[in-house]
Amino acid sequence: MAKNTVTITDNRNGNSLELPIQQGTAGPPVVDIRGLYPELGLFTLDPGYKSTAACTSRITFIDGEKGILLYRGYPIEQLAEQSNFTETAYLLLKGELPTQEELDGFNGLIRKHSMVHEQLLHLYQGFRRDAHPMAIMVGVVGALSAFYHDELNIHDQQDRERFAVRLLGKVATIAAASYKHALGQPFVYPDNSLDYAGNLLKMLFGVPAEKYEVNPILSKALDKILILHADHEQNASTSTVRLAGSTGANPFAAISAGIGALWGPLHGGANEAVLAMLAEIGDVKQVPKFIKRAKSPDDPFRLMGFGHRVYRNHDPRARVLREEAKKVLEALGRLEDPRFKLALELERIALEDEYFIEKKLYPNVDFYSGIIESAMGIPTNMFTVMFALSRCVGWIAQWKEMMVDPDLVIGRPRQLYEGAGPRDYLSIEQR
Repeated sequence: MAKNTVTITDNRNGNSLELPIQQGTAGPPVVDIRGLYPELGLFTLDPGYKSTAACTSRITFIDGEKGILLYRGYPIEQLAEQSNFTETAYLLLKGELPTQEELDGFNGLIRKHSMVHEQLLHLYQGFRRDAHPMAIMVGVVGALSAFYHDELNIHDQQDRERFAVRLLGKVATIAAASYKHALGQPFVYPDNSLDYAGNLLKMLFGVPAEKYEVNPILSKALDKILILHADHEQNASTSTVRLAGSTGANPFAAISAGIGALWGPLHGGANEAVLAMLAEIGDVKQVPKFIKRAKSPDDPFRLMGFGHRVYRNHDPRARVLREEAKKVLEALGRLEDPRFKLALELERIALEDEYFIEKKLYPNVDFYSGIIESAMGIPTNMFTVMFALSRCVGWIAQWKEMMVDPDLVIGRPRQLYEGAGPRDYLSIEQR
C-alpha cells in the first residue's frame, strides 16, 4: 500500500480500493473518495458535511483548534488593524495585496458602480413598509440580473470581473436603501468622495436636508466589521453560492441564494440573538443566575455568541471587536452601556468557568458586532444585512474561483434512502 493512500475494504465481498490522500498548504489531509462509488458502489454519509471537503480553495483558511483565520495567508488580525475593506476585498478577489496604483484603480471602479439604476429603486415601492430588509436584499440583488443580462456570460473573464466590481459597488447602496425604505425616508445617493465604510454610514443615516459628517471612529469600526465578515471558508451561505453557481446560474442569482441562506438565525442572525439575550439578562447582578441556567441540560436558555461550529478556541475576530467596541462606546459617550458591561462580565465568567472551558465555549464574532452596530444606531433587523453586504466579497471570490476550477461539476449530494421499497399503485377503491 502506498504511503499516501488509505485502503477501504468492503468486508461483505472482500473488494478493496486504495484512495489517495491529499495534503493542502495547511489543515488536515483529505481522502479523495471520488473512486469509491465507481469502484466499490459505495457512498459516504456525512450529515452537515462535518468531515467532507466539497472543493479545493486558495482563498481562506481556518484552524479552529488554534483560533486562526487567514485571508490568502494573511492573519485576520493584521488585516483588521492595518488594511481597509476595499484593499482586503482586492486581496480576496485577486489573491495578492494591491500596489497603490492598483488599489486606486480598484476603488475607482467600485465608486463608478456605486449608483443603481433608477428603475431598480422603484422596485422598493413594491415591498411593504415593514418588510424585513433581508427579504428586500434577496429580491433586489437577484433583480440585478434583469438589468445586466447582456453582460452575464459566466465563462467570460471580463464579464466576471465586471460583475464583481458592479455588485461590490452597488450592494452597500442596496442595503442602505432597504433601511431607508422602512423609515419612509428618501434614498441617499452614494458619495464618491468617501471611503466605503464612510459612504455606507452616510447612505444609512444622512438625509438630504442636512449635511452629514462621518465620525472617523465609527467609520473605522464599521470598516473592521466589514473586513472580519468578508469571508469564512465553506460556511452554509458560501456553500449555497457555490452550489447555485455550479448549475450555471447567473452570479446575481447565486449571491441572492447565499443571502437567503445567511438570513437563518443559526448563521447570519446570531448577532441579533446576542442582543436579545443581553436584554433578557438585563443586569450584571443576574449573570450568575443565567450562567447556571446555561449549564442546565433541562433549561432551554443558551448563551448566544459563545462557541462556534469551526472554532474550538478564541474566535480571532471577537478579540478585534472587543477592543473596537470600547472605542465606539467611548466615542459616543456610552462606555457605561449596560449591555457592554453585561457582555464583559459574561465573557469574564465564561473564560474562567470550568464548564465553558471544557466545552470550549469562547466568545465569537457575533458577541460584540451586535453591540457595536446597535451603538451606531443600526437597528437589529439590519444586522444580517450588514453581514450580507460584507460577505458579498467572499461569495464573489469563491464563485470566481469555482468558475475556473477544472474539476467544476454541478453540485449533487447523494442520500441514504430509508423510505418505502418498490410497491404497486392501487386505485382509490382498493386502498
